[in-house]
Amino acid sequence: MLKRGSTYHLRRRVPRRYESVEPRAEVWISLHTDSETIARSKVDGAWNQMIEAWEARLAGDAEAAEARYAAAQKLAGLRGFQYLDASAVVGLPVRELVERAERVEAVTGQPDVVEGSALLGTAEKPQITVKEALEHYWTLARQRVLGKSEDQLRRWKNPRKKAVRNFIAIAGNKPIDQITRDDMLDFRQYWLERIEAGEVTPNSGNKDLIHLSDILKTVNSMKRLRIDLPLGELSFRQGEERTRPPFSKEWIKNKILAPGALNGLNDEARAIVLGMVNTGYRPSEGAALTENTIRLQHNVPHISIEPEGRQLKTQHARRLIPLTGVSLEAFRAFPAGFPRYRNNSASLSGTVNKFLEENGLKETPEHSLYSLRHSFEDRMIAAKIDDRIRRDLFGHSLKRARYGEGATLQHMQKLVLKLAF
Repeated sequence: MLKRGSTYHLRRRVPRRYESVEPRAEVWISLHTDSETIARSKVDGAWNQMIEAWEARLAGDAEAAEARYAAAQKLAGLRGFQYLDASAVVGLPVRELVERAERVEAVTGQPDVVEGSALLGTAEKPQITVKEALEHYWTLARQRVLGKSEDQLRRWKNPRKKAVRNFIAIAGNKPIDQITRDDMLDFRQYWLERIEAGEVTPNSGNKDLIHLSDILKTVNSMKRLRIDLPLGELSFRQGEERTRPPFSKEWIKNKILAPGALNGLNDEARAIVLGMVNTGYRPSEGAALTENTIRLQHNVPHISIEPEGRQLKTQHARRLIPLTGVSLEAFRAFPAGFPRYRNNSASLSGTVNKFLEENGLKETPEHSLYSLRHSFEDRMIAAKIDDRIRRDLFGHSLKRARYGEGATLQHMQKLVLKLAF
C-alpha cells in the first residue's frame, strides 16, 4: 500500500493466472481515502473486487472456448469425421490425414480456418475448472434426478457440493485437465489422516472420492474432452459395516411409548415416530405420505409407499403397509400427512434424534430414530413371519423370483397385529 498525492493506493503484481485478461504487469487500485487506518481496512475488499473482475473475464473466455470447441466437434461430425485433437490427428494413417486436409479446402475452395479447426483438431480445448465442472454436472446428470422431490434433490446435491469444496481446499480450483495424480493422492491423504485420527470412517472418504470422480468423468465424457483423468485406485478398504442397533421391545414399550414420553416433540414429528413403530417405514417415506397415500377408510387401514412427487429408494420400496395399534392412532390424527416435513425429512431425523438424546430415550449411544425400523424387522422375525412377507413389508428385494401377488392386506394386517404395540 502506497500513498500517491493525498490518496492511498494498493499496488500488487498481477497473478500469472490473470495475465491473459490483464495486460499490465502490476496494478494500482485507489482506496479513495487519505486515512491510513481506513485504507488498511479497505485493502482486502479492493483486491477481492479486482480478482472477481478478472475471474468474470476469464469465465467469459471459458464460455467462448466451450462454444467454439463444441462447434468444432459438431462440424467434424457433419463432415463425416470424428473430432480428434491435433495430437491424435497427426498420428492417423496417411490416407485419412490427407482426406481430412483435402476436405478443409474442398468446402470453400481454399483453406478455411473454421473447417481446419474442426477437421484437423486445432480448436482450443475449454479450460473448465473443478467448480465449473460441478455446474455443468447438474445439467449433464439431469436424467439421474428425474422424479426426485425438492428434498431428495437437495440431499442428492449436498454431498457432491461437499466433495468439490473439499477437493478445492486441498488442490485448488484448477482446470480439470490440469488435475494431476499428485492432486488426487493429496486429496486421498487428507481423508487418510482423518480416518487414522478416528474422526471419520473409510466410507466418508470413499463417498467424497466417488462423488468427485463421477463429476469429473461425467463432464469429461459428455463434453467429449478426452482428458486422461488420474482417478484410479484411490478408494479405502471398508472396515466392518456399522448399522444402527434395534430398540428392544421392552425399551419401546416402557420408554418410548410411556405416557407423556414424546410430549416434547412437535405433533407431526411425534406422529411420524409412532407411525414408524408398527410399520418400519423409512423416516423419509413417512414424511412424504399424503392424503392420497394414507388410506384410513379402506376396510384394512393402510399406507401406500409410492413415487408421488419423489423417487423411491429402490424399485422394491413400492408397497402397502397395514396400520395397526399406536401407528393407526397416529395417522388418524394426520390423515393428510405431514406438510412440515414433506420436503425436509433431514430436519425430521435431526429433530427426533436430538429429542431422544436429550430425554434419555436412546437405549445406547448408537441408537437413533432409524433403530425403530430395525426393531420392526426383528419383531417380525421373532413372530416367525415368512421371509417373503417380511421383505414385502420392509421394501426389500427378494433373493429369488417373485411369484404370485404375495400376501393380501388382510393377511398382513393379521400378522402385524400379533406384534404391534
